[in-house]
Amino acid sequence: MKTIKDKQILVGADFAGFPLKEAVVAHLKRRGWTVTDVGVKSPDDDDTDLMFHRIGLRVGSMISEGEFERALIFCGTGMGIHIAASKCPHVHAGVVESVPAALRAITGNGVNVLAMGAFYVAPQMGCDIADAYLGAELGSGYEWWHNFYEFHKLAIDELEAFDYEEYKKNGFKLKHLGDYPLTLEEKPED
Repeated sequence: MKTIKDKQILVGADFAGFPLKEAVVAHLKRRGWTVTDVGVKSPDDDDTDLMFHRIGLRVGSMISEGEFERALIFCGTGMGIHIAASKCPHVHAGVVESVPAALRAITGNGVNVLAMGAFYVAPQMGCDIADAYLGAELGSGYEWWHNFYEFHKLAIDELEAFDYEEYKKNGFKLKHLGDYPLTLEEKPED
């Protein structure tokens, strides 16, 4: 598997996401990242295999198959490509438009496919989002919340184990793999 620790990242964009993807990829390459691009590589690409949902499925399948640990994907809104990638098993995708959202996506939700929309995210913000996302991992960043990691890891584990037919047979109740208190906590004063 190509990992973040080894500075390996998978990217994919459709035509609308191409300009933002190009800015982020150039930024990452300057920082020593090896980038594998499976989407639009030129503004002149006219291959219909490069539609947003087809790129999303391609990226999602490469995550599902364990080829890459994480990916960055881009379309006009980030929504369509994210929905497509999410159809693949073991993909936990999220759409973000800010650095705090990118941090929370990885630290709290273990997002392994991060989507951005070129209609809403400026190139410099896209670079900042990528840096934040690639510089963190599940459980890092919000350690002041008691059981933050365990609480969120449980959610990820239950989502990984989720079987819709079993859920339906169980009256739409989820089989719990464990539990943690549901108390929001105030950040302690420094």
